[in-house]
Amino acid sequence: MNFKVLKLTPSICFFCLVTIVACTGNHKKSAKQPNIQSREFQDKLIDANKMYVKRESDEIDQYIAHKGWLMTTTGTGLRYLITKKGAGELAKLEQRAKVNYKISLLDGTLCYSSEVTGPKEFLIGRDNVESGLHEGIQYMHLGDKAILILPSYMAHGLIGDESKVPPHASVVYELELLSLR
Repeated sequence: MNFKVLKLTPSICFFCLVTIVACTGNHKKSAKQPNIQSREFQDKLIDANKMYVKRESDEIDQYIAHKGWLMTTTGTGLRYLITKKGAGELAKLEQRAKVNYKISLLDGTLCYSSEVTGPKEFLIGRDNVESGLHEGIQYMHLGDKAILILPSYMAHGLIGDESKVPPHASVVYELELLSLR
């Protein structure tokens, strides 16, 4: 028999707990059962999410310190570092960007690369790419090379990309901005 091992992350455990609480067979309201509409329950969910975001942020900071990078952190939690300055214009919303890229996990696992798939093109602020990529590209000038670290909530979130990026994974983008139009 073949068995698949399921890695129980804190987010999966939390999701299971919420599902179990929400789906209990006793549908009578009582003071002891949490009501998912209650402010208290919502506050607990918010607190749990804040703890997870802080833990993920700490892991990213440890990764950056290990690499010895001096990265800028934005208000959204995106980290970026321009590694090579280009001479072109600054990328803006509504422009079509063409980039070479490598996408990896914090453990170094390479997920995707333009060396295999070719450069990626997307409309900044519009196309269906990670929100962290939409934000990060706007710190780059044409010809720049940069490293972006996207926390999971700015990358593929709770479910990953259902291929190579696992659930709740921070991703590291190595980018080169090839063209803007």
